[in-house]
Amino acid sequence: MENTLTKKNSTIRLKIGNKIFGGFLILIALFAINATIIFITGNRIDGSVMSSSQTINPSKDAINELITLVHRSRMLATNWVFLQTNDNDKAALRQIISLEYPANKERITKLMKNWDADSAAVNFKKDSSQRVLMTNAFHKFDSLLSGTSENIVNTLTGFDAYEDPTTKLLAGDYVDQVIIPQSNNIISILSKIKAKQEALTNESAASLSKSTRDLRTITLVLGLAIIVLGLLSATLLVRNITGPINFIKDVVIKLGRGELVDDKKRVFSNDEIGEMAEATENLVVGLKATTAFAENIGSGKYDSEFKPLSDHDVLGNALINMRANLAKVAEEDKKRNWSTEGIAKFGEILRSNNSEVQKLCDEIIGSLIKYLKANQGALYIIDETGAEEEKTMSMISCYAWDKKKFVNQKIHRGEGLAGQAWQEMDTIYITDVPQNYIKITSGLGNANPTSVLIMPLKMNDQIFGVVEIASFSKIADFEIDFVKKVAESIASTVSTVKVNERTQKLLTESQQMTEEMRAQEEEMRQNMEELQATQEEMQRTQAESSSIVSLVNDNYATIEFDTEGNILKANENFLKAMGYTAGEIQGEHHRIFMPREERNTDAYRQFWKDLAMGKGIAGEFKRINKKGEEVWILASYAPVRGKNGQISRLIKIAQDITKYKKK
Repeated sequence: MENTLTKKNSTIRLKIGNKIFGGFLILIALFAINATIIFITGNRIDGSVMSSSQTINPSKDAINELITLVHRSRMLATNWVFLQTNDNDKAALRQIISLEYPANKERITKLMKNWDADSAAVNFKKDSSQRVLMTNAFHKFDSLLSGTSENIVNTLTGFDAYEDPTTKLLAGDYVDQVIIPQSNNIISILSKIKAKQEALTNESAASLSKSTRDLRTITLVLGLAIIVLGLLSATLLVRNITGPINFIKDVVIKLGRGELVDDKKRVFSNDEIGEMAEATENLVVGLKATTAFAENIGSGKYDSEFKPLSDHDVLGNALINMRANLAKVAEEDKKRNWSTEGIAKFGEILRSNNSEVQKLCDEIIGSLIKYLKANQGALYIIDETGAEEEKTMSMISCYAWDKKKFVNQKIHRGEGLAGQAWQEMDTIYITDVPQNYIKITSGLGNANPTSVLIMPLKMNDQIFGVVEIASFSKIADFEIDFVKKVAESIASTVSTVKVNERTQKLLTESQQMTEEMRAQEEEMRQNMEELQATQEEMQRTQAESSSIVSLVNDNYATIEFDTEGNILKANENFLKAMGYTAGEIQGEHHRIFMPREERNTDAYRQFWKDLAMGKGIAGEFKRINKKGEEVWILASYAPVRGKNGQISRLIKIAQDITKYKKK
């Protein structure tokens, strides 16, 4: 029977395997032919596309960009000479010289390696090569930009240069005689190169279009052949595979409904279908084991053993990860509950012992050492000292400590580890404890601790003391965080107790001061009467001053400056005399009223230095109004001092005397 089964299996395998192999062999052959033709045609297309995308089109774009740069540089250089205040064009010209042109040149230089591919042609002339033309264009443009920088950019640098007729004339001549002719020459060279690149682009597009048409025709013919043969092969294969697959489908549907079944009513031979059936059975067994493992996790048995079906068993590995995560969460919950209970416990201790610092510290340090299962502890509080005295810290309470050794001990800021924690306002935790640092003593002897934790009692960046804990075991991170939270609560309570003590002291002092204030009240009343009389006199004086200011503003032109000569404000008489509005002159310098030839003279600068030093100046002055006309004024410049005696501003009172000067 075994031989019959073997023969049957062999026959079944031949029917499935051979037909699949034969059908796919034909399809593969057709695909291979199609792929070969597509590959050859594709290489041709890729060559055209690569040439266009990597050399021809980028070269054409780069040359167009260079032509634009030549046009722009010529325009911007011309604007530099003839438009003095056009700072945007000046910045654009500097941008071209320093950034845009070097970047464009570097880009074209890289692309030039693939130019002149037709240099082997019989009629090729080496002197007309694109590289030679481009190198010549670069050389001329470099020379042109260098000359522009030397004769224009570095020459016309400010107002004085533009006012110099010779400098401006030379710059204008350079534009007419050098920049415009040379830029036209460069553009002519670049246009020749551009025409060559456009011709290459057209050739590449034509080649690409022909290759694409050929590829479309071949692909269509072979595609139809593959479809016909594929339909024939599929019809034969469906007849031999559909029946067995339906059986496995029924099993999978049951699994999809959550039924863990093991259906062995039908046995398949040793072929692909048989392997699928065996895999289905293994899946059912694995799901049963996975279900049991999930139930154990749900019951809190995180140490249950489980082996995934394979390294790629997604569900099994996910359950293992879930077990690890749940165990981690359970451990974190345990630590969190421990910390929460501790915070509540110490909060109650702090609330019930907030009247006396000594009692509070004794209760806290003992409970803290026991709760942490540590071995020794001490609590230091910063001493109350005067403003001139150096701050110190004293041990106010300890647990299992050799206290005799530390009676009346004062720790200064930065002294020892406790002083260092005070100074740095940060936690110190050490596990490599020096041999002579501290000993934990019992009736059977003493030993060095394994770890020492020193935590500052800090609240709102203010230190009230330090707590020091020594233990034979290492202190975990969550325990350190717990101590930090407790230390903040201790600091808050210590602060409150100290505030209460200071409040009581201030209350006593306040009662004493009340009596003194009653004695001073009568004296203050008398002073108030005198102050009221003085105030009435000041009001009369102020009314007189206001009348004088109003008189000056109505009859004279006034203007105010800061000590640098910048205009603060001016009245209507002054604005009318000079032809300006307030918005036009506010913030401007006084020199806008000066004749051009006097603006940068030493005498004008000394004029403002004298005013800034508090020297008053009066006389007749020639000024220029908004229309450029001369205005003669009889004026007096005077400094105005503030409450501190410093000069805060300058004021000018003037009268227009132009009509008298012209007579």
